[in-house]
Amino acid sequence: MFTGIVEVVGRGGTSLTISNVEEILGDCHLGDSISVNGACLTVTEFDKTSFKVGVAPETLRRTNLGSLKQDSGVNIERAVSAATRMGGHFVQGHVDSIATILSVTPDGNALTFRLQPRDKGVLRYVVEKGFITLDGASLTVTAVDDTEGWWEVMLIAYTQERVVTAAKKAGEEVNVEVDMVGKYVEKSVAGYFEAKAGGGDIAILEKMVQRIVDEKLKG
Repeated sequence: MFTGIVEVVGRGGTSLTISNVEEILGDCHLGDSISVNGACLTVTEFDKTSFKVGVAPETLRRTNLGSLKQDSGVNIERAVSAATRMGGHFVQGHVDSIATILSVTPDGNALTFRLQPRDKGVLRYVVEKGFITLDGASLTVTAVDDTEGWWEVMLIAYTQERVVTAAKKAGEEVNVEVDMVGKYVEKSVAGYFEAKAGGGDIAILEKMVQRIVDEKLKG
């Protein structure tokens, strides 16, 4: 479990030996979980300044880790401890989809990123002012367009200095993990209505959802 508060930007490649991260290795152990660009991976080797992680082919296919080159920057966060402050939100390190950056727009000293997911199904978990994890960083959704299939986040100057996403351009990709609270709510609500005999409650729920969507589109 992680919080989405990136601790350090490391340097790595497709071999996933991450270097220049000595400040987080003082309490490292073999087998520890560590988030690399939002993907929960296992430490297989480490020394004073670097560590290695095992990466399965499926992980390379489903995340942007396979596109890393020598000296690529990656966001690093250790797993939470009992003393960790929850500055972000609960992040599992299980990447749901890859999203493509559609645009980067300056807004004062902040940057607004518009993103479109490869798997459009994750959009139902993305809500304005809700949490989302991009390359392991906990961010707040500032706008959503379900029809066109994108959402936006804003990176303030402080965040820009501490995450790799700030340097990315339109056309590049980020790892996405949606807020797991939405998944639990969806499953609980669906289970409740499915348990009702006759399925009448399902029809009622569908009408309620459709009405909310219609009102949102009109507004």
